[in-house]
This record gives sequence, C-alpha cells and structure tokens, in this order.
Amino acid sequence: MGKRDKKKKELKKKKEAAKRNAKRGTTQALEKTTNGVKNKNKNKNKNKSTKDIDSYRFATGILESRPLERDVKIGAFALSAYGKELIKDTSIELTIGRRYGLIGSNGSGKSTFLKCLAAREVPIPPMIDLHYLAEEAAPSDTTALQYLLNRAKSELKKLEDQVEEVLEEDPDCALLEEIYRKIDELDPNTFELRAGKLLHGLGFSYQDMHKATKDMSGGWRMRVALGLCLFIRPMLLLLDEPTNHLDLEACVWLENYLSTYPYCLVVVSHSQDFLNGVCTNIIDITPQKTLVGYTGNYDMYIKTKKENEINQTKRYKKEQDDIKHLKQFIASCGTYSNLVKQAKSKQKILDKMYAAGLTPKVVDPPKFSFVFSACEKLQPPIMTFQDVAFSYSGLKEDYLYKRLNFGIDQDSRVAIVGPNGVGKSTLLKLMVGEIEGGLQPTEGLVRRHLHLNIGRYHQHSADQLDPEKTVLQFMIDYFDGRIKKEVEDWRKHIGRYGITGREQKTKIGQLSDGIKTRIVFAMLAGDRPNFLLLDEPTNHLDMQCIDALADAINKFDGGMVLVSHDFRLIDQVAKEIWVCDKKTIRRWPKGIREYKLSLMKKMKSIEREDQQKKFHG
Repeated sequence: MGKRDKKKKELKKKKEAAKRNAKRGTTQALEKTTNGVKNKNKNKNKNKSTKDIDSYRFATGILESRPLERDVKIGAFALSAYGKELIKDTSIELTIGRRYGLIGSNGSGKSTFLKCLAAREVPIPPMIDLHYLAEEAAPSDTTALQYLLNRAKSELKKLEDQVEEVLEEDPDCALLEEIYRKIDELDPNTFELRAGKLLHGLGFSYQDMHKATKDMSGGWRMRVALGLCLFIRPMLLLLDEPTNHLDLEACVWLENYLSTYPYCLVVVSHSQDFLNGVCTNIIDITPQKTLVGYTGNYDMYIKTKKENEINQTKRYKKEQDDIKHLKQFIASCGTYSNLVKQAKSKQKILDKMYAAGLTPKVVDPPKFSFVFSACEKLQPPIMTFQDVAFSYSGLKEDYLYKRLNFGIDQDSRVAIVGPNGVGKSTLLKLMVGEIEGGLQPTEGLVRRHLHLNIGRYHQHSADQLDPEKTVLQFMIDYFDGRIKKEVEDWRKHIGRYGITGREQKTKIGQLSDGIKTRIVFAMLAGDRPNFLLLDEPTNHLDMQCIDALADAINKFDGGMVLVSHDFRLIDQVAKEIWVCDKKTIRRWPKGIREYKLSLMKKMKSIEREDQQKKFHG
C-alpha cells in the first residue's frame, strides 16, 4: 500500500500546483479542452482503417454539456441506418449513478443506438471512458483470469494519465473526483481476488478461470468479455442483451451486481425481471422515432406510461370535441351579418388551437399473433428415455447424464433449468436424435413416436437465413414444393409475426436480430410441428413478441420443452420445472419464482461465507 499512497500524494500535489498556477480563465480552459477533444478524435480517426467505420449508419448530435462535466447531454440527436430514419431530433442525457434500460420494438434501433455511442459518432467527451460489449474475447493462450488482470493494469495506467491531463485543463472539474474514485477502486493489491470472484459469479469454476480462451466456446469467451466490462467498471457501460449467454443462476448474480453499479449504465434487455432489478430509469424508443425517458424500473414505466396515455386520450377527445363544436357553430352562422362576428371569433380560437399544437392520438402498439397450427393427437408417450447416458467423448468418466428415465407427451409443458455446462442444450439434441444435427445416446435408448414432427428453435437458427434474399422471397423458396400459396397469402403469414410490408421486401442481412428471429418462427409455424423444442427463443425478441410467443405456446395442441433464461416466459408457459445437475434430472416441486428465490438465497449464503472468511482471515 506504500507505493499506492505515494502515487496518490503525487497526484494530489499536482492538483494543488495546477490550482496555484492556473492563469487561464474558465472560458480559455474550455476552449483548449474542446480543441483537445477535436485533436484527439482526429488522431484516432487517422489510426482507424476504413473497415472499422460502420458506413451503414449515420448519426448527428451537439454536445450541450461542458467537456469536463461528469454527466453528458447531447442535443439535436438523430440516427439512421440503411437510409431508414430510426431516431429524429431528440436529446440524450447520461447521468453518473443512473442505470438506463433501453427499450423499443424489434428493428427500432436499440443495438444501432448503442453502437453509435460506443463508436463516439456523437460528441461524447474523451475523458468519459466507455466500454461496449461487442464481441467475445479473442481465442489465445491467455487464461480468462489473466485476460482480466492484463486489461485492468492497462486501464489503471490510462486513468492515471487522464488525471494529469485533466489537472492541466481544469483542476476543479467534477469529473476529476470520479477518476480518483475509479483509481481507488482499481486497487492492484486486490486484482486477482476480485477478478476470480467476478468470474465465479458468471459461472466459471476454478479450473475454467485458468483455461486458455482458445479452448473455450464462443459463449464462454463472451462471458470473459462481459467479465472484463464489469471488472474495469467504465464511467459509461453499454450492454446489449448481456444475459443471452448466461444460465438462470448467473442472470440472478448479474442482476444483483448491476443493481449497485455506481457509474452510468445503458442496457438493452428483453427480460422484465432483469430491467426491474437493475434499472433506475427507462428510455423508450417510440414509434414516433423519439427517445422518451421515464423514472423508475420497468414496472414503473408501464404504470406511468399507462397513466400518461389515459390523460393524453382525455385531452385528445376534449380537443376534438371542441373543434367539432366550433366548426359546427361556424358553419351554422352562414352569411347572417349578426353572426359573422361571432363566427370570426370562434375561428380565431380554432387558429390558436392549431398554432399551439394539438394533442396527438394515442397510437396502440401493433398486435402480434404468433400461431402454431393445430396438430393431430398422438398416443402417449410420444418420447421416452430409457436408461440414457451420454458424453461427447463416449467415455463414462465424461458422462453429462447417466440413467435417465422419463417420458414426454403432447400435454407436456416443461422448462429445463440448471447451471451452464450441465447439458441442457445437449438434452434437447438427444430428444431431436439424428434429425437436424441432433445426438444419439452413448448408452440406453430414446424412443420417438413414428408421427412425431419436431419444431426446433435453437440459438443458431437464424444462420440458415440467406442474407441476400428478401424475407418474402426466402419464405417462398423455403416452402417451395411443400406449401403452395399466393404471394398475398405469404405476406399475410409473415405479417402475423410483426414483419411489415417494407421489411418483407428488405434483404434479410439488413434486418435486426429480433426480426430475423421472427422469420425463423414464421418458418417453424409453417412446418406444422406437433412438438416444440425451444432453446433460448427470447434472445432477440422484444417483450410484445415474447408475450405473443407465450400466448401461441399456451394455445398449441402439441407438447413443449423449453430452455430459457427468461423467468417471465417460463412463468407464463411452463407446467413443470426440471433441474439439470449432477448428471441427472430432478423435478422442481414448485414454480419458477420459488426457484429464483432459492438461487438468490444460495447467492447470499455464498456472500456471507466469503465475508466470514475475510473476517477470520
């Protein structure tokens, strides 16, 4: 700690010296800072290759806050992608200490908005360090733990350099205190302990932490990248669906961790539970292409929005009634000389109403109606596992499962939960069998009904979509020779999944991940399955689509097995909870809410044990 204290004293002395020797006024300091920002951005742009620039999108904005303020305000913000306007003439306010949930329908521009901020395509001051979870950690010989430690050391050095820059510009700025605070948090003496604890929360075992990233799957490398975001704790943290690669236990841990994030967080998530647990504010990208802010978590947003819409509807109806009556009176006056004066007076009232701006009508969000076709009833059980064991290597010591015995029928509504790596997705592949790249058991037998038609959604289902074809053409080609429909009938089928006329004629490669997921479900429904296997179906769907999917599942005549990290969807559709762990499956006796409570209790118990160890250590 001696070196650390010495460094802090040096920085403090520099601050005092900067105050004593400051000969420039506030205005000059600001001008120099602004010029510094421009020069820095120029230098950065020189180092960037043209490949690094995302040319498909265009953003404009004006910095309205001071360059060295801790909070950022950008006015006249507009954003477009592929020539389509996403957000128009609005403002962005990012305040330290607030955690913003960014919501909006699929294709509204949530991910594009985050990428725009991450690339600093709007004037975010360079002293505001930001981190965007864009891709997984690169495969290399570096371990997960060492990856975090290496980046944290370079981050600490960068912060110390920043202090010196800010001291030269404006020793009294509020941002300086935040940088000092970050330096204190990034204590090198606790690097390894904190990094290990964080990775453990994200589901890494001790062995996994010390495994080279080149030996990890893409999902686990993404967890390493997420771990880095949380470890260095930037002033502006941008997360796009951070729970997509996590199991329920890790989701609960992340929700708890981010709920106390001390700086500014902007997160895109379609999990209502997650947004309720984490967010202090909600930003809604509206159908009118504006950003509307709400105070409170997602539940508060729903309540406030509903109240606002009720009041707006009342104002709209009153205004329309007033306009109707005024127009009727003016029309009734005719050319009678004694009434012309009154008519002109009423017309002036109308003109003032129009000039002041009328209350717009509340526009209801589009309704989606996901539908799975009716299917024939099959004699139960439609699938049985008899003494099934499995390992990818074929060796007994590597078994993920052993002695599995259960049956499934068309009344089954099963949600499979458990930690990552225990084999939840593997179990679904065993149910599929050799169809669509499924698996065969190492021991035992899986029996399936002869007329079983499985509709399968998994996390890579969108990879089968041709990015160069339009949605309409791809759908027609996919069902060519199996289903014959007129073009208008295909348009109606696709439109049922919230894919509009313009989007139907857009190349799939230019659409958002959420729209691509809807296309997959439109395909799946057309295949007329009598049994559904759904592996993380909500990863890119907005909440309206998730509700539409839940409604379709509940109306479906066939069976369903679901793997999901979305507590709300599981709560809506599952009749049984199966817990995968310790090479077997056991039925959870209660609902998913009770399961979440058990995970929270387990997490708090581990935290208490850690605190006791520290106390006695």
